[in-house]
Parts: sequence; C-alpha cells; structure tokens
Amino acid sequence: MDVDALRAGTPGCRHRIHLNNAGAALMSQTTLDAVVGHLRLESEIGGYEAANEAAGRVAAVYSGLAELLGGRAGEIALFDNATHAWQAAFHAVPLRSGDRVLTGRNEYGSNVLAYLRAAKRVGAEIVVVPNDGHGQIDTSALAGLIDGRTRLIGLTHVPTAGGLVNPAAEVGRIARAAGVPYLLDATQSVGQFPVDVEEIGCDFLCATGRKFLRGPRGTGFLWVREAILDRLEPHVVEIQSADWDGARGFSWVPGAQRFATWELNYAAVLGLGAAVDQALNLGLDEIGKRNAELGDRMRGLLEDTPGVTVHDLGQQQCAIVTAAVRGVPAEQVVTRLAASGVNVTSTVPAHQQFDTEDRNPPPLVRFSPHYYNTEDEVEHAAALVGAMIDKLL
Repeated sequence: MDVDALRAGTPGCRHRIHLNNAGAALMSQTTLDAVVGHLRLESEIGGYEAANEAAGRVAAVYSGLAELLGGRAGEIALFDNATHAWQAAFHAVPLRSGDRVLTGRNEYGSNVLAYLRAAKRVGAEIVVVPNDGHGQIDTSALAGLIDGRTRLIGLTHVPTAGGLVNPAAEVGRIARAAGVPYLLDATQSVGQFPVDVEEIGCDFLCATGRKFLRGPRGTGFLWVREAILDRLEPHVVEIQSADWDGARGFSWVPGAQRFATWELNYAAVLGLGAAVDQALNLGLDEIGKRNAELGDRMRGLLEDTPGVTVHDLGQQQCAIVTAAVRGVPAEQVVTRLAASGVNVTSTVPAHQQFDTEDRNPPPLVRFSPHYYNTEDEVEHAAALVGAMIDKLL
C-alpha cells in the first residue's frame, strides 16, 4: 500500500491528523470529484436528466457493494444512512407479543431504542446475551437462549466504542442451525476489514458510507439475503418498492428494492460508488492488515502512557481505541487535541445502553486511525495526550 500516494490523493491530510475515521473518514479527491461532478451536471442539465445520464454508473454502485460484501446486486438497497437501513430490516420482521429478540451488550444505541419500542408496542421480549470473559458476545450463552419464540438475533459487529470485533461468523453458525434470522450492524466494520456475508452467515447487513469506506455523509445501504424475503413484511411501501396491480392491490418488487425509496441523492450515491471502488482496488485484506497494525500501535502507546486507561474489549480488536485520561474529562481531551490539529471524538454511555448496565464506563476518548494515517501521526497524538497529563503533575 502506497501510503504517501493515498495521502496525496486525500485533501484533508494536508491540514489535520484525522483519527476520527469511526465517525467520518476523509474522502479522497476521486470521491469528492464524483460528488461535485454530478452536482455540477444537475445544475447544468437538470436533476432527472442528470440521473438518466448517470444510470449506468449508479447501477455499478449496486454491483460494487455486492462485490464488497460477497452478495448480489439485487440484494442491495440504498439508504441515506445506516440507521434507516437497519430500521428497514428490523421492522420488516413480524413481531408479536411474547416473541423474543436476542442481542448483545454492545448493541448500538439507536438499535437498542428500536428494541425497546418493539417491547412497548407489541410486547416483544428483548433478551440481552451476556458477554464472555473477553467482553464479546458469549456464543455459548446465545445458543442456550434460543427457543421456539426467538424471532431475531441482532448483533453489532464492531461497537461504536470499546475496540472489539464480535465473533459474527460464530453467531451466524448458531443462527443458521436454529433457523433464526440474523441482523448484523456492520456500520463500523465494512471498509475497515473484509466483511463477507456468506462467511458470516447473516440474513441482513447494514452499513454506512461515511466511516471506514471513506464515502460521503448521507449514504447507507442494506443487504438482504434473497432466501429470507418471503418471511418479511417491509414497513414502508411506495412506488419504488411495490407495483400497483391496477385496482386496489400491489405486489412487492423483486429483491432488496422492496426496502428502497424512489428518491436518492445521486451525487452522494456516485461518491459512495467511487469510495467502494477505491476500497476494492486497494484490497480489503491489505486495508484490514494495515488498520489492525495502526490500531494496535495506537492502543499500545496509550496503554504505556501513565495516567491513561484503555477500555477496549474483545479477543479480536480493531482500529477503534477508547481510553480515559486521568484528571481530564473526555470532551476536554477532544477539544485540546483539536486545538493541536488532531481530530478525535468521545463516546457516551447513551450510545451503548446495555453495555452501561454491565460495565458503566465513563465518557471515553475515541481514537480511530485508518490506512492513510501514518505511524508518526499516531505517535504524535499519543504524545499530546501524555503532555496533558504531565501538565497536571
């Protein structure tokens, strides 16, 4: 991987040390050109006309995402964010009073809120599977909790905080053996390392463009296994998702398009396509290897800094590193690093409610390097954190 060339093709690298890729990564110039170029075309010839002209390139986005995930283009639906994609899948699973949903302690906050709403509205039972000794979902406990009332297993692959990579493929083997649908939130994993839906064995997968894929904000997507479509009841019906029968009825369109909406931000979609192409060209194996190295380096430096406590979990860990700095609130660390030209962010308990019930972690500083970052940048950020503590002594 030619990191210097990648940085030269990333405008933001000239101005900042960007370690907030789990929030929104820096777009490449190629992705930026795809977005701006289509916006310019819309301004020159009209929105509908520009969409018609770009139809072939838009179709290629579906193919690119399918290649990225190991699925088929007809199994992809585009959304404006990952949460809407996840909600489309979750609310399509028919739930009634007494039905059970199994999930992990590290489930993302918006997903948890949807579970709580389902419990309140229809009387579904939300079962939180305990963690194992590594802090990841306990797959033995999961298998033991599945019964005849279990209608869904929901798992966040890589949580928003904590560094861990949940054993998604083992969960998939358990779900397949039990015949239970499996919804994977891969928002923080797609683009960070290889993610293959066949290897994992999930039935739904949602993700976003803005994080480790380096796409524009306002893009998300849902993959739905074709074999499960007949068991689902999409929550929203509109002219993109269904065909009117000419009277008082309709039928769902084939594939994942039954979850889609007619209106799209075509400029953002084409930017997403450019970002996906870049990831495929670089190779997810190479991307994953470099990200793991940078994450390990960031984690090790912080662990070796007196006064810093790393809060990461998991037997397998990734390029998301969370830590507390003694004597300095997380938001102040974020602000001070920003003043020195380093982008990071903080996590809050409300984004992982079930984890809060278990560990009750404080707000943490989140560092998330990506393959275009350098070792020097990671070391500089860790040194700045150490200097904050030195000033307190």
